[in-house]
Amino acid sequence: MIRPAPPAAGRPAQRPEAHPAPASRPAAWRAEPYATALSTGRGPLFLRRADGWLLPLDVERWCNGADPSDMSVLRRCEGSVLDIGCGPGRLVAALAAMGRVSLGIDVSPAAVARTVTEGGQALRRSVFDTLPGEGRWGTALLIDGNIGIGGDPRALLTRVAAIVAPGGLALVEAATGDVDERVRVRIDDGRGMSPSALAVPGPRTAAGTDADFPWARVGLAALHREARAAGWSPAGQWTHTGRPFAAFRRDGDTAGRSV
Repeated sequence: MIRPAPPAAGRPAQRPEAHPAPASRPAAWRAEPYATALSTGRGPLFLRRADGWLLPLDVERWCNGADPSDMSVLRRCEGSVLDIGCGPGRLVAALAAMGRVSLGIDVSPAAVARTVTEGGQALRRSVFDTLPGEGRWGTALLIDGNIGIGGDPRALLTRVAAIVAPGGLALVEAATGDVDERVRVRIDDGRGMSPSALAVPGPRTAAGTDADFPWARVGLAALHREARAAGWSPAGQWTHTGRPFAAFRRDGDTAGRSV
């Protein structure tokens, strides 16, 4: 069970408090290939566009412990931490082991279950649902391509700005290269098998039954443009083992601080 709502950055840490499920919970990822991959800890698994283009999903890395690249992110966290799209929970588990107040959210029941098994706390929620501790999280994570959630990075970052505390951080992993694209994709295991019903609601869409859903990919340049437009100030940028990351601080507070 989730206990007291997380504090603003810099306040004494408390445990998150129980929070009722929203009246309109998003439909789960009824995606057998995804659930199977999380249960076995291996792929192959892809996001597939209608034209057949495949984006490999790094299931093996997601299902292992936090690696040095992940730790380069986690060491920059401030206050309580919300992992948006936590997947199988390696980051939440690592944060818990570090003694940080943390919570993962994911629309996949399989992801939430594995996160709890790994020792983290997690809830089945979309980032666009009402969340515990809104406006009081010290840090929000968007790692492993999760800046793509909802297919609109600016809308996602605007939503995240309402979730974190004044002066809070967003730590975001960007796509490699100079990419800025909005696509519709579906989960695929490499054999053309995707779920018959998959819904990942965006900021302006209700859950539906179409197998495909909106996604986005942005490199660092595009990420910075979208973050500025959503009310964030740059607070650092780094690359670790080929993975590009950026830190942003909610505008209007603690100007000039970097991580």
